[in-house]
Amino acid sequence: MTSSTPQVSASTRSKTPPALAPERPVAWPKRTVRTLANGLQVVLAESRAFPKISAQLYFRSGNAVVAHAAPGLAEMTSAVVRTGTASRESRRIEEDLRRIGASLGAYAGADTSAISASGLAEFSRELLDLMADLARNATFPEDEFERERRQRLEALKIERTTPGFLASERLRHVLFGHHPYAIVAPTEQQVADYRREQLVDFYRRHYVPADALLIVVGDFSEDTMLEQVEKTFGDWQAASPAPLESPALPHHSGRHVYLVDRPGTVQTQVLVGNLAITRRDPDWYRTSLANSIYGGAFHSRLVINIREQKGYTYSPRSGLNALRQHGYFTVGAAVRNDVVAATLTEIFYEMDRIRSVAVAPDELESAQSYLSGVFSLGVATQDGVLGQLSAVYLDRLPDNYLETYRERIRALSAADVLAAARRHFDSANAQIVVVGDRSQIGEQAALFGELTAYDPQGNKVS
Repeated sequence: MTSSTPQVSASTRSKTPPALAPERPVAWPKRTVRTLANGLQVVLAESRAFPKISAQLYFRSGNAVVAHAAPGLAEMTSAVVRTGTASRESRRIEEDLRRIGASLGAYAGADTSAISASGLAEFSRELLDLMADLARNATFPEDEFERERRQRLEALKIERTTPGFLASERLRHVLFGHHPYAIVAPTEQQVADYRREQLVDFYRRHYVPADALLIVVGDFSEDTMLEQVEKTFGDWQAASPAPLESPALPHHSGRHVYLVDRPGTVQTQVLVGNLAITRRDPDWYRTSLANSIYGGAFHSRLVINIREQKGYTYSPRSGLNALRQHGYFTVGAAVRNDVVAATLTEIFYEMDRIRSVAVAPDELESAQSYLSGVFSLGVATQDGVLGQLSAVYLDRLPDNYLETYRERIRALSAADVLAAARRHFDSANAQIVVVGDRSQIGEQAALFGELTAYDPQGNKVS
């Protein structure tokens, strides 16, 4: 007997993806915000899914505050700060961590230095005590300082052979001029000239409670954790640091090409950029959506064009880079030497297209789903929640930023994307950096603007 129900072939079924399920709400952990008498801001988020806590102690001072005097000093300070205190030598710190099954780290970026720790909730007091000891009583042992300096010198030598680093360094110089954000790394000579006393001075000036933020996420009760924080950090006293200087930024009129010459290379790093916005700008949401459509996601226009259709590169990418005082927009790709001009042509073609024609409804909805989904995945763990909270409180965003993010992304229109692209993707005045063999790519790059050449050490060459 023949069934009257239409039969669907396997090939047809495979071409018809199932409809997306309704987006699930995010269950935000209970959040408590306090400021201690010494100025330390405390954010607690109860997350009871696992018997674990994650904590970060941030200081709103990083490499930028000392960029002109001692580039990279905050990064060096953070590396050595965890190697010893007045009561704990490096070996004792590691033993304490093993005893309670915890991890400890320290790092610094342009705007921030931080001490991080995570472990079982039952050892929360020990973790906070260790973080406070590092923040207040670090001793910067001479041998640890020298060891870290040697490692940094070796790392710099490697960076100077890395096209991505060289491109980023040159673009930051171009976009930020005399601002501290222009300097992303020290020279080998500057690292060789570091003195231990400089790290101690940075530590005393900038590791202070009045400029600090402590975020703790995990399995605890609010009252108990507040009591522990107050007992551990409440009597900490230190003066506030001086603010970051903020000189005027360069004004760029027209495109200019900056070529970092690396003879003999068969691949070229291309990086295009312009000044943009910070997270505090009201345009952040719609510019993030425009960036996702242009080149910020793996299914973006740029990827489809120069990766899938042209085969010029494996992973082109655009990004909004938000620092505290300023932001910038970048488009990057590593390509064969023979397609540098063709790649730049497509980068600007797609940039001009998204600035000229409104995106189609299905493309808009796809990008909104992508950003919403990535956001949801990013808050699925304790560390993810902590990272999102840090963005809110370090950048001083609205209190409901996280809770309303998906809703605000979903509310954007094609007109919003068009307006954001026109305002922040500055095609006509974009600055272009190429890192590669000048003899093979110089003529191609010069098609896009006046060309200035440099060696990998940053020296201008004729």
